[in-house]
Amino acid sequence: MHYLFICLCAFLVSGLTLFSGFGLGTLLLPVMALFFPIDTAIALTAVVHCLNNLFKLALLGRHADKATVVRFGLPAVLAAVAGARMLGWLSQRQPWLTYELFGHHLQVLPVKLVVAGLMVFFALFELLPRLAQISVAKQYLPLGGLLSGFFGGLSGHQGALRAPFLLKSGLNKESFIATGVVISLMVDIPRIAVYSATLPLLQTSGGLPLLAATVLAAFSGAFLGSRLLRRVTRRGIQILVALMLLGISVGLAMGLI
Repeated sequence: MHYLFICLCAFLVSGLTLFSGFGLGTLLLPVMALFFPIDTAIALTAVVHCLNNLFKLALLGRHADKATVVRFGLPAVLAAVAGARMLGWLSQRQPWLTYELFGHHLQVLPVKLVVAGLMVFFALFELLPRLAQISVAKQYLPLGGLLSGFFGGLSGHQGALRAPFLLKSGLNKESFIATGVVISLMVDIPRIAVYSATLPLLQTSGGLPLLAATVLAAFSGAFLGSRLLRRVTRRGIQILVALMLLGISVGLAMGLI
């Protein structure tokens, strides 16, 4: 049953990413978190995200700006490893709080609390117009790589911090998108390598089929979403998605999920 639900959600959120401004990983992670431990959910989402980026790379990679990729991407790779290791460390920490609610024994785990906080922050970052319009001077590209890479490795949230630093890089539209795809892939590969030790799902007979089905569902959602959702207002989708993310974040932070 969880196969069907995850694939259906992947299909829907992939279509929504075309209009909401939120990335595939930002929307798919909460869905995965409903069924798997948060570190495994982040790792599985990373694999889907990486494969989606490979698809984009085949279409747009030739437009990437090499100088920007080097200045931003190399620091991002190093920071992604650090962030992924931080996730592993947090996942091994003992609960910060245990309590009873309606007869259920709940635990507030450090890793869930941190990820929930990041989900709220980056949801607001992409939702609020003033934050979305922030741009940083080109000279700070390496700093942007470090920040984007670290949080990409820790929770998968990298796009919201990447865009402000690339906006002042003098890239045209195609180059901006392609450069972002290449950098995102540079973060995905090393963080998945670090996550590999925390991917028990992939070591079971059902792991790979679930991943394959989720990837196909995500690709199908993006394809059909571009044709069927044109009449839906972007702002309406943003608000709906933000409320969903905030609700799941509260559930994670309280130990309900």
